[in-house]
Amino acid sequence: MRLEHAPPDEKRYANPLFHFQATGGSTSVMGLYEPMRRAGATARTMLIAAAAERWQVDPATCHGERSAVIHAPSRRRLGYGALAARAAELPIPDNVALKRPEDFKLIGRSAKRLDSPAKVNGTAQYSIDVGLPGMKIATVAASPVLGGKVADVDDAKAKAVPGVRQIVRLEELVAVVADHMWAAKQGLAALAIRWDDGPNATIGTEDVVRELAAAAETPGVVARKEGDAAAALAGAAAKLEAVYEAPFLAHVAMEPINCTVHVRPDRCEVWTGSQVLGRAQATAAQVAGLPLDKVVVHNHLLGGGFGRRLEHDYVTQAVRIAKQVEGPVKIIWTREEDVQHDVFRPYYYDRMAAGLDAGGRPIAWTQRLVGPSILARWAPPAFKNGLDGDALDGAVHLLYDIPAIQVEYVRHEEPVVNTGFWRGVGVTHNTFVIESFIDELAAAAKQDPFEYRRALLGKSPRAAAVLELAAQHAG
Repeated sequence: MRLEHAPPDEKRYANPLFHFQATGGSTSVMGLYEPMRRAGATARTMLIAAAAERWQVDPATCHGERSAVIHAPSRRRLGYGALAARAAELPIPDNVALKRPEDFKLIGRSAKRLDSPAKVNGTAQYSIDVGLPGMKIATVAASPVLGGKVADVDDAKAKAVPGVRQIVRLEELVAVVADHMWAAKQGLAALAIRWDDGPNATIGTEDVVRELAAAAETPGVVARKEGDAAAALAGAAAKLEAVYEAPFLAHVAMEPINCTVHVRPDRCEVWTGSQVLGRAQATAAQVAGLPLDKVVVHNHLLGGGFGRRLEHDYVTQAVRIAKQVEGPVKIIWTREEDVQHDVFRPYYYDRMAAGLDAGGRPIAWTQRLVGPSILARWAPPAFKNGLDGDALDGAVHLLYDIPAIQVEYVRHEEPVVNTGFWRGVGVTHNTFVIESFIDELAAAAKQDPFEYRRALLGKSPRAAAVLELAAQHAG
């Protein structure tokens, strides 16, 4: 069986959970478990029908097993490969029986990955490996401040670097096009660029935090409410408050951002690694001024996606540059550019409060989470009633048995950097905040943090089992 990357087709390859073509948030199996099972069962039914036709027997007397169709009465056997061509010509059945879970042979068992050998021996193809006849290499310097522009550039020394072929200047960036990456890098280093930093010139992280802290003073949209947390806090034997800040974080994937583009008058071809292939095609078409059917996008393995390649800014940029270049050009960001112009995990600001009874057990818990809404930008229909489910992921799923809980969300955008999904999405900051605060409560109650947690997980046996197992292996 050979696997191929799906081409961009939002209708045919839409993720059922997103309703458009995307791979992210660990949703592939979640959304495609039944469709893939149904596809497999349909293929198996057609292969069995092809074998039964060849043997002139009732399909009900045949079954599929270990890549072959077996006729039980005669013990005849035909491999799927020998039947595939004929099976593909048969009518596709509308309804097929899915295998019962008790009959599963592969699901739930470990199996060797089929892609490991290629990744180990170097034959696996990532977009950075793309090589085309006559292809040039480009690298870029974009405004170090979001919203900034190129004020002036002296490219005389860059043009003198052996191998440098062209300097492309756009409003907010300069690209050096060369025969190879080393020449492009040397040319980039030789550029004398003067930037107009624009409206965000003097803004730093401390300004972002100051605004987040101010936003945290206002009540948010209530995402979870059980009991009366305010009243329980007021009557608690002890009260603890804390502020947690989770910083901007870059993806730093092993494969830096890259995209190869060839723009012709009537056609645009793109080679890249993307988690949102339909969006990559759409932005290429828009920038190139072509209809969708004139844009071909070849997807590749990702040398680290982690949500960074849920964005398509690098495809937009690459097509803009490629429009100025004759022939195919591969744009590769340097590591420095990749980090500086990442789509960062947002800076989150959380105000926490808890009330403890005389025995140190929490009777009230509040979390006011402040940060931007990635969903409002990336998937607007998912941003409902002022709540971002991704930002709140983990916070609203608090498993500890606390009688009064209130979780609020205050949306506050951070326009000085681009923010987006990052690796483990919302839980990457909420788990840190929640578990750190639980440790603070355990310390205030003068109790062992393991025992303190275990006492709060009576209604969550699966979580308690995980905790017990971790403690057992940690000694």
